[in-house]
Amino acid sequence: MRRFSQKNALVTLSEINITPLLDLAFVLLIIFVITTPLLEQGMNLKLPSGGIADNKQLDPRNIRTVEVDARGNYMMAKRPMTLDQIMNALIFEHRRNPAVLVYIRADENGPYRHVAAILSRLEAARIDQVSLRTEPPGR
Repeated sequence: MRRFSQKNALVTLSEINITPLLDLAFVLLIIFVITTPLLEQGMNLKLPSGGIADNKQLDPRNIRTVEVDARGNYMMAKRPMTLDQIMNALIFEHRRNPAVLVYIRADENGPYRHVAAILSRLEAARIDQVSLRTEPPGR
């Protein structure tokens, strides 16, 4: 009769099959690659064409972007807000940092009154560094 030693049994238990772990890692990687752009996207806007590309370098920390869709919904910092909330935030930022530049991204099919409302309130708050964003020609 042949005896089995305990040493051989321990050797086979110490080997770990990493194939299922790699499969899980690749599946999670694919899920994150697909969902990350969806989480970072703001409003789905079709900007009007025209204008020229920006040539000067701006500090991205000084830029605040306000988005307006065709139905008049406002968004700032990737969060839906009312116009009053946006203006309160912009006035606070302007008092803290007078170099704040406000980008306004508005859908080309939306009524102009939504953009005019932002512009008139910015003028009343004496925030004069404003840029209406467009798509460069040829895109």
